[in-house]
Amino acid sequence: MEARTSIETAIGEREPLIIRRVDAIPVALPLKKAVAMAGTTVSRALNILVRIEAADGTVGWGEAASAPTMTGDTLGGLVAAVREHLAPLLVGEDAWMRGALCRKLERALYGNTGAHSAIELALLDLAGRASGLPLVDLIGGARRSAVAPMWLLGNPTPDEDVAEAHAKHAEGFGFFKLKIGTKPVDREIASTLALRRALGPAMPLCADANCALAFADARRYVEGAREAALVFVEQPLAHGDLGALARLTRLAPMPIGADEGIHSLADIEAHAKCGVNGVSLKLIKLGGMSAAVEAAQLADRLGLAVNVAAKIAESSIASAAAIHLACAVPAVEWGVSLTHFYLAGDIVKATPAIGDGMVALPGGPGLGIEVDEAAVERVRTDI
Repeated sequence: MEARTSIETAIGEREPLIIRRVDAIPVALPLKKAVAMAGTTVSRALNILVRIEAADGTVGWGEAASAPTMTGDTLGGLVAAVREHLAPLLVGEDAWMRGALCRKLERALYGNTGAHSAIELALLDLAGRASGLPLVDLIGGARRSAVAPMWLLGNPTPDEDVAEAHAKHAEGFGFFKLKIGTKPVDREIASTLALRRALGPAMPLCADANCALAFADARRYVEGAREAALVFVEQPLAHGDLGALARLTRLAPMPIGADEGIHSLADIEAHAKCGVNGVSLKLIKLGGMSAAVEAAQLADRLGLAVNVAAKIAESSIASAAAIHLACAVPAVEWGVSLTHFYLAGDIVKATPAIGDGMVALPGGPGLGIEVDEAAVERVRTDI
């Protein structure tokens, strides 16, 4: 018989961790400033927090952003999914049996990937706190101890993008993503080239169209922005148009990535066949931490680069989860997007901070952050 790992021993020798309460908490988190993306402008984030409490008083937290145009999850839908369908199946169960519990929940409620993700994250945080282990150890162990976060740019003018990029570089950010698809394509090309000139040739820079470009404009963009030497262009086309995507990847002089089109392992394989060079992995799209780790491993086997990202905008709960994920997966060649930096106020006692261009893996058990429940109450919203 195989020897048990230290983690299996740490968990297996404990008493059952019985769940006595599951709360679905809708929150509205204000941003420091609105973020313009193709098709929408975000001024506040409507997210669900999941709080799972064990019989011994240990608490675990999870989070998922509403994303009607990405996952189909509205805030009301997220809350209903947890309160009416998933939470009743967890009360009285042993949280150590996370894998079996998540499979049970998947059988009970199809889709609803944001709700499933928030619950699995809360179960992982709970198990980590109860066992004294960091979450990263529960998903395979750390391959790195810190990540380099990227900053998103999307101002009306190139001068504003340049000024913001310089300010954020001074704060420690060393990777930038420019939101495109909100202006005529010639202006997007000019903005991209201006930003490259301002940042210099060595600064990592990518662009994200959020599905907004028609094929002709996408082709014009990648050809016109060639000299910007972008690390990648993310989701230039509608997520379902794989035929056009395959044509674009054959023509593009720079790497092409997929984001909105990636919701499963099958999606990763299909996009790899289309010639994409990498994928963006979000917990809310894939349905949770376990699925995201598996997705990153598949991407590695297929030779695809990986970007790990939180949704605009999630609190430090979800950002901490993204850091643990990014530290556990084989590689994050295309950077890590942590969106708590965009919030006007957070709900934890100490947010993951940037220092020397890096954000460290949170220390301590579970997610390694402490939720301020009084702050949660201040941002709780009605649905």
